[in-house]
Formats: sequence, C-alpha cells, structure tokens
Amino acid sequence: MTSNARGGDRLLGSLRAADGKGIVRMEARFATEIAEVWAALTDPRRLAHWIGAVTGDLRLGGAFRARFLTSGWEGTGRVEVCAPPQRLVLRTTAADEPTQLVDELTLTAAGDQTLLVLEERGMPLDQLAAYGAGVQLHVEELAAYLAGHERRDRAARWAELFPAYQALAANVS
Repeated sequence: MTSNARGGDRLLGSLRAADGKGIVRMEARFATEIAEVWAALTDPRRLAHWIGAVTGDLRLGGAFRARFLTSGWEGTGRVEVCAPPQRLVLRTTAADEPTQLVDELTLTAAGDQTLLVLEERGMPLDQLAAYGAGVQLHVEELAAYLAGHERRDRAARWAELFPAYQALAANVS
C-alpha cells in the first residue's frame, strides 16, 4: 500500500457536476499487482471482507444485490462492462432511492503496483459531499484489506472526511 491508499487527512477524491448530476472521482495506488486488486473487486468472497455482502452474477450483463458495511448502502446493480483486469462498469440503484448511479473502475498496472481510478456518476448535487466521503471510505477499506490491516473506526473517519468534502462540494454547480 502506498501513502495515498489509506488517506490519512488526504482527500483521494475530486467532485464535479455534469448535466445537473454529481460526479465523484477517486484515485488510489496500491502496492500490489493488478490481478490481486481485480480479484478483491470482483470475487464475492473477497468483497465480503472489505465492502460487504454481494450476491448474484458479477459477469458482463449480470445482476447483483449488495449491502455495504461501511456506508450501509443497500441496493441492486448490473454489470455493464467487465474487461478483466482493467475495467469494470456497474449501474446501481439504492433500495431507498430511484436514482441510478454509474460506477466506473479502471485499473492500471504500474510495475508491482496498481492504480485505481474510480468514478461514480449520477448522484444529486445536494448529496455530493456525502457520496465523496462515502466513496473515499470504501477505497480506504479496500486499501486496508489489500494491505492486511484492520478496518478503521468508520464513524470517526466519516467525521474527518465529510467536512472536507462539504468544502469541495460548495464549489460545484
């Protein structure tokens, strides 16, 4: 794991808007090979260790259900693009919201490291700060899992991240 994967006080994300919807973009570098990161993102047994319960078909065109540990998000999704081990695009809908989000994950090998770029698109602008903090929490959970570390105190980390993402969101229109 490299210095930015765990985050600390550092924000891994940026926020912007397009067509009246919010976009969260995260970048993180992991000190592990691309195949390892891909497996952590696509194997339900491994997903259960860092993000939560994911059931269903995680292949191209497949439908799935998920419940995330860190954020409590619960909903359904469909795999729109699955190009191992570089690109995954998911369309998701929360159980309590009609808004569909698009999550695009791109992995790039850099020697024995892997660069993850995650872009989540489609959230309401008034919720952009919360999504920014939540997505960073998920990336940090992935980093901890890949490095063999325990999870951090989620509530404390949220309290650190949310105000910083609120400040970023204030500049998005």
